[in-house]
This record gives sequence, C-alpha cells and structure tokens, in this order.
Amino acid sequence: MIYHYPNTTVSALNKALVTIRDTAGSSALGRVLTLVIATEPGAAEEAIIAAEGAAREHPLRVIVLSTVSVSVSGGPHLDGEIRLGGESGPSEVILLTAHGTAADDQEALVTGLLLPDAPVIAWWPGQAPERVAQSSLGRIAARRITDSRAQPAPVEDLSRLSRGYTPGDSDLAWTRLTLWRNQLAAVLDPPASATVTHVDIEGADDSSSVVLLAAWLKLQLQVPVLLLTSTRESGAAGIYRVRLHSATGVVDLHRSLPAPALLNQPDQPAQNVSLPRRSLLECLTEELRHQGADTLYGDVITSGLAQLLSSDGAWDHNENTRIPDGVDPYAYV
Repeated sequence: MIYHYPNTTVSALNKALVTIRDTAGSSALGRVLTLVIATEPGAAEEAIIAAEGAAREHPLRVIVLSTVSVSVSGGPHLDGEIRLGGESGPSEVILLTAHGTAADDQEALVTGLLLPDAPVIAWWPGQAPERVAQSSLGRIAARRITDSRAQPAPVEDLSRLSRGYTPGDSDLAWTRLTLWRNQLAAVLDPPASATVTHVDIEGADDSSSVVLLAAWLKLQLQVPVLLLTSTRESGAAGIYRVRLHSATGVVDLHRSLPAPALLNQPDQPAQNVSLPRRSLLECLTEELRHQGADTLYGDVITSGLAQLLSSDGAWDHNENTRIPDGVDPYAYV
C-alpha cells in the first residue's frame, strides 16, 4: 500500500507509520538497519527497487530524501509518502521531498524516523557531497556508500573520495570488482604473486572500477601497473582484460561480454570463468552485509591510489595510458 502525505511534518509521518503498522498488524522489530538514500527528485525509483530487493536478505527501513532547492508552489514544505507491503517486501519505504528552506537541515528530517538502536547506512546513488562523512547525513551514518560511476567524471572523482576518506566510506565501483578480485586472488596464491613482474589492465577510460582494480593490484603486488584504456566510442565498457606477467609466462583474464570470461595460465588449458556485470541490487546487498569499515577499500582508495598515481610512472593523456618507468609500452600492442 502507498499512503501520501502532502505538506506534512516528520512527527506526523512517524505517527502515521505507527498507525498503519498497528492496522496492518506488522512490526518494526524485525528491521535490522535503516538505509537513508539521498537522491534527486524523480530519480529515486531505481534505488528504491534495489533497496527493496536487498531487504529480502536484510530487513530494513528505507528513508528516501529528495530536496528541491526552490519550491515552485506552497513555499517551504515537506511532502511525504509511505510504502508498506506489496513490492516493498520486508521493508518500510518512507519518501521525503523537502521544498525550499525545509531542506536546510537534512539530519533533522531523517533523525525522527530512524529505528531505535539500529545501525544507519547512508547511500548517495547520484551526486554525493564533497566529504560524505562530514555531511549532515554522513554524520549520523555508520556506513556511507557513494557511486563514482554516477558522477560526471568518474575517474577524477576517485581523487575526491581519497581526499575525504573516513573509515566507513565505500563506493559501488569497488563493490563491482568483487568477482574480479576473487578470481585474481585465486590465481595469485603466495608463490605465484611473488613472481609477478608487472601488470597491465585494459578497460574503459571513464571506468573508476578499472582504476580501483589497478590500485588494488599495485598495493598488493608492489609492481608496475599499466593502464590501457579506450573510449566508449570504441566499444570499451568497464574492465576488459588483466594480464599478470612473470618469468614463467602470462596469466591472461579476458572478459568479452556477453560470453564468459576466458582465463589463460601458463602450462594449463584455457578455462571459462563467470565474470558477469554485477547489478545494482547485487552490489547494494553486498554492501549491507557488513556494518564495519571496509579496511581494504580504505587502503586501496588512499595508499593504493596514491602509489598508482605517484612519480613511479607517467600518464600519457593523448593515449589515456599510464606508463610505469622501465616498461616499454610497445610491448603491450
């Protein structure tokens, strides 16, 4: 059921929620966390669908906050909507649209609707604050999820995330790498990782996941990492290929969708590997599985990214290629 509350208050919405639950015979006791989604007006449905799907594994209350800087009618006010049951599944969805100066204090708008003693996770599916941990919503959240892919310049946005990183921050560009990292970690057991001399990665030039994968490999292996990137116009999308070079040969993990990825290793037959693109639902569900800080992501976005972009290599802007010192770029053609 969907209930609309135009020109309302947070207190009135909270009372309405209690009344609706009592009437329907449902309870908030089974909710294990509160997910606060900050988004633009009219852009919330995809995020809500993902949250409702994730609620089947993590029963939660979803608070969606949209702000309209200039109210077109009625002056500063708050419109509310409550969704229970049906497609919402085991979640409660509360939509808040704040108009004009009613949007000035986002923390106050949300605080009155939080579940008692339940962790708060804040998610920005679109544009995120410069420093999410210091934002009004970030201050009340134990975890803060952004999505650099949704930014106008995804790769450049990683520098912003690095500068403002606070334990508890995470980004969906990192979560999209889980299958790649699992597969590469299986290949790079300790004896194999010690023999890797350099790495090259192929992918789209606007994919922040490509850069995070390179930063992770740089951090873990401490060897030169070469990024070979192509534009969307050439057909590139996301991560295309990873090659791990060693004295014994090359490990080549190559994904060309929609076919399965192909893994080639020295002295072994080629094998198909499942590396599908991860959906928003899959990524969000994974993010909600842990409430503590993702320390590996923190190391990668700060130390790994700094090493990747440090003076140990040069960036050729014309070719969109980072060339580590001592590595012949023509060897990769």
